[in-house]
This record gives sequence, C-alpha cells and structure tokens, in this order.
Amino acid sequence: MTALEIENLSIRYGARPVVSDVSLRLERGRTIGLVGESGSGKSSIANAAVGLAPISSGDIRVNGVSAVGRGGRARAARRRMQLIFQDPYSALDPRMPVGASIAEATLATGRTWTRAQRRSRVRELLEQVHLDPDRAGALPSAFSGGQRQRITIARALAGEPDVLIADEVTSALDVSVQSTVLNLLRELLQALGLSIVFISHNLAVVRYISDAIHVMRDGGIVDSGPTESLLDNPSAPYTRELLSAVPVLGERMTFEETAEP
Repeated sequence: MTALEIENLSIRYGARPVVSDVSLRLERGRTIGLVGESGSGKSSIANAAVGLAPISSGDIRVNGVSAVGRGGRARAARRRMQLIFQDPYSALDPRMPVGASIAEATLATGRTWTRAQRRSRVRELLEQVHLDPDRAGALPSAFSGGQRQRITIARALAGEPDVLIADEVTSALDVSVQSTVLNLLRELLQALGLSIVFISHNLAVVRYISDAIHVMRDGGIVDSGPTESLLDNPSAPYTRELLSAVPVLGERMTFEETAEP
C-alpha cells in the first residue's frame, strides 16, 4: 500500500522556481532516499509535505488523502507526516525540558490526553529512542548532539505519524554518532511499521538506509531506482558525478552500533 505519493509537484518562492514537476511514491514500511547537492530542492519538498512551503501545483497524498489545502481532511493528512529537522541544537527550545517538548507534540494526534497519560507517553517515547525516561525534566543543554537528535525523533513519534521525513538528520553529527541515529531509524521502521523519506547529500548514508533512491538536481529528479542497482550502475551522468566525487561510495558501507549513552 502506498503511504506517500507526490504527483507533479512544483514549488516557487516568489518568481523563483525551486522544484519542478516532481513525482515519487513511498510504499508502506519502506524507505526512499532523496539525494542531491545543496539547493537541489530536497528540503523544499520536505517542507511542502508538512505545510511549511508553498505549493504552486501538483498534489501530495498520504494514505490516498490529499495533504494540500486548508481543509480539515488536508490538515489531518499532514498530521500523518512528521518532519525531523537537520540541526538538533536549534530544533529544541533551550528553555523547555525535553519531556515538555515531546508532550507538546502529542497534540498532533488530535486526541485528548490526561496529564498522567501524557507523562506516561513521554516516558514510553524516550525509552523507544533509548534514552533514560527519568531525564524528561532535563533541558536540551544536558544532552549530547546525538541524544538531542534522538529526542527530536521521539518528538516526531509523539504525533503518531505514518510517514517520517528525515531532513539531513545526520549531517550535524559526528561520524561516530551517525550510526546511532541511522540504526535507530531502521529499528523504528521495523517496530512501528513506519515509512521514511530520508534526505541527505551523503550517498553512503542513503545507501545504508534506503530501499530506493531519487537523485535531485536543479529542482527535478534526474535519476531513480532501487538503491543497489542505481548506485552500482547509475544511468544519469549527474549520479555518476556524485559517485566519482566520493570514492568510498563505490564500496558497501556498514554502520555498526555505537556505545553512545
């Protein structure tokens, strides 16, 4: 079943086109990668999906329901998607305890929560991302960058999404910590039946986590296909350029579990 379908999507900022006629599909329980250089339109698609960027034309459907527009059905469809931002330092309010940030996100479910239910849910979510639930009252400054990114993932999960959109979620992290986040996303994919759009400029990371890849350049998709076949035998010249620019990407990259607390 299709979890997310983007059809003929175009985005403009004023007179400047940033995404032109992009179409892609994400099946339930799968991960697709969007890869390309800065300014290729990847993040604009992510922002448009959750209502943070204007859509000039086209459609975005979640579980078959359009998420475009201001109506109740469109708003409900957008709530089925949650965006994880790139920078775990700016994504969290430095004055708000992390448990309160996560609790606030439960409002996206549209359900009524008692204080006890919300507190219990926060603890459950922190455990789900392998953080001590007794630290829910701590401020973001008490956590490392990798831990903060796991908190932002917990906050995204609080909205009970069907689709997670991960926008460069490892780029602000040390290489030694990236594997923690990547392996957590893979674990959540299996445990919760999520579908993930993983956005990155790093082909090695995208190769590790994605079932299929869409390569973007200048606002359009220039290459698409199953991960291994696309990266082992790229058809588009631009994909070959990306691969040749980073020689290690010709090898299979493995991310081992780390001991980050």
